[in-house]
Amino acid sequence: MHRLIPFALLPAALAAITATGAHAQTAPAPDAAASAPTLAPVPVRAKAETDKDTVRATTTRIGKGQQELRDIPQSVTVVTERLLDDRNLDTLKDTLRSTAGITFQAAEGQEEDIRLRGFALQSTGDIFLDGMRDPGFYDRDSFNWDRLEVLKGSASMLFGRGSTGGAVNQVNKQPFGYDQNELSVTLGSGNYLRGTLDLNQRTGDNAAFRLNALMNTGDDNGNKIDKWGVAPTWRFGIGTADEFSVGLYHIEYKNGIHYGLPWLNQQVWDGWDTHAYYAAESDYMAGGTTYGTLTHTHRFSNRDELRTVVRVGRYERDQRASAIRFCQPNNSGTPNANCPQVTEAVTIDNIGPGTILNRGSQNKIQDMEAVYLQSDYSGRFSGFGLQHEVLAGVDLAIEDFTRYSAVSPTGMAGKGTTTLGSPSAVGWVDEGLRNVYQSQQFDAHGLGLYAQDLVQLAPAWKVLAGLRWDRFKGDYTTYATNTNSGAAIGDVTAERGRSDSLLSKRFGVLYQPTDAMSFHFSYGTSFNTSGDTYSFDALGENTPPEKSRNLELGGSLDWAQGRFTTRFALFHATKYNERNRDEESVDPTNYILSGQRHAAGLDLDFAGRITPAWELFAAFTWIPSARIDKAGSVSGTTLVGGETVGARPAMTALYSGSVWTTYRLTPRWRVGGGLNTRSGVKPLLTDFEAEKFVTADLMAEYDAGPAIFKLNLTNVADALYADQLYRGHFIQGKGRTLQLTVTSRF
Repeated sequence: MHRLIPFALLPAALAAITATGAHAQTAPAPDAAASAPTLAPVPVRAKAETDKDTVRATTTRIGKGQQELRDIPQSVTVVTERLLDDRNLDTLKDTLRSTAGITFQAAEGQEEDIRLRGFALQSTGDIFLDGMRDPGFYDRDSFNWDRLEVLKGSASMLFGRGSTGGAVNQVNKQPFGYDQNELSVTLGSGNYLRGTLDLNQRTGDNAAFRLNALMNTGDDNGNKIDKWGVAPTWRFGIGTADEFSVGLYHIEYKNGIHYGLPWLNQQVWDGWDTHAYYAAESDYMAGGTTYGTLTHTHRFSNRDELRTVVRVGRYERDQRASAIRFCQPNNSGTPNANCPQVTEAVTIDNIGPGTILNRGSQNKIQDMEAVYLQSDYSGRFSGFGLQHEVLAGVDLAIEDFTRYSAVSPTGMAGKGTTTLGSPSAVGWVDEGLRNVYQSQQFDAHGLGLYAQDLVQLAPAWKVLAGLRWDRFKGDYTTYATNTNSGAAIGDVTAERGRSDSLLSKRFGVLYQPTDAMSFHFSYGTSFNTSGDTYSFDALGENTPPEKSRNLELGGSLDWAQGRFTTRFALFHATKYNERNRDEESVDPTNYILSGQRHAAGLDLDFAGRITPAWELFAAFTWIPSARIDKAGSVSGTTLVGGETVGARPAMTALYSGSVWTTYRLTPRWRVGGGLNTRSGVKPLLTDFEAEKFVTADLMAEYDAGPAIFKLNLTNVADALYADQLYRGHFIQGKGRTLQLTVTSRF
């Protein structure tokens, strides 16, 4: 990784940029504001574009263009900056845990393998950044977020290829029109130290510069954190006919990597330490990303808007991990070659401090370069006697994904074993001895065109209709990384590719009898291509996309003089042509699209102030109906992934949810607390469940004037639970953690 800007140079860089501005005032002078070439009063001059002071959001850009949440006929959960700060939510996974309907599979590394309403969200296709695809495998940190938005249900009409479950959108902080600076330092358990800097300087009548920076270290029983990031953005022409934003984002890290702990007798052994970490000393997760973003917004005289964004980025990943397993003898009772000293199987009855654990080697080395262009038009007009709100646009994507293999040379020793009672025992190999060879290359090109119209049929009725066309083309090449097959290292071993074109549809009806009430019904479709994970197997290259649909009936109600909002939705999502094999009826060189699964249930969201002093955020998802409906194997009872017809799909929780509430005792004191919960969940390809859990968090905050002191206690009872799940192992949830944050605003 290449460091872009050493932290020592940041003050000088900031001074150089702000020195070019015409003013450095806390607010624009009245005559300056009047003379600026604005089309209308611009809120950015009055306040920061943020939800820093409330857990309730009323607008979003996840639906393309700035929209009222009440006008989106789908469930949307917004985690505002206030909630991020209150709960110390530092990463994407931490933040998603504060919502509902989310489960995590313990992926082959620390990427976000998310299930939303029981359907997989791909890291490569369903995570977005300011409405644009964010496909890289990297540590997504919240230091530059204004908020996180979760759209539930089919989203292909908005974003193209993607899952049935929905989409996750990170919203970056943007400069605003007055001076405001903030420095936060957090000290916590496990030698945790985190510092974030947020500087916003007005550099002219309609220009501002913002710099967000991060330094984060820690050593939680060996699972270290070592990362830093910087995100400068300059915005000018704010509120004028032509507004520009130029931003750079860079983060890099070399952290520990928790690959998980093994199940014992198909359950979580209750003797594990909540902070247990048995990885080898030489294990690490290194990488990062650097991307630049240029945005131009043109505002027409009638307040219509054309917003065009170009982003160029590079993503890097170097993972050296260990899958931890109990040393067990062979099925015949003879010693295993990896654990010759073990002759007795590990059970609940004999497990103890001397139990031997084995370490594997799970290495992933990847990099990706991507270019994205997106242009969205939003406008209003009258036609055929009706009012229309139109969204239309085009997006382009060029992605080059490269994967490497880390091959052990002859005679290279393994990482060795450790015991249950000595998690810090050294297991180390010289990772520099491994030979790194390119193993795969995937070149992807995507084009999408969409249009949507929200029509006001009557004072209380609106109808939404949208259509999108996508074309996705992928070329995939594999290379030899050893000579076992007779090929030379670097020889091409396979070349595959395919292109797909597909239409996605969206339809909705909105009934809004008052400003405080909105009800909706919606229908939407989505699709997944065979190349969504940047690879083609021999069957997938001949197989068209999977398809799915989502039905939703819901609404929102505002209470407490508009300070508090309740959202609710009944949903039914179906993936109706899942990939399957059926060797007896079709050509065995491709899959057939005969599988089907569904999930149906209820979403509830609550956010806002019940009283001026009492604030609440809560999210809950209940999925009582979920089933594998059809399959297409020879027996007709099993999907290609191994799930059985009639069974509840893996990773689909019956219920999950989170609640967070705060109360202002005095003008200076504020206290808060919350709960996270999830029902029992079946990992993929297993017949057992990870147990249900409830965890509790507490917070106390004191505003001393020049500084704010905040104390957070996470997982108060130090509960042990399986948070991320896989068939052979689980990753436990965060143990009891105490953190003190000091924030100064100047």
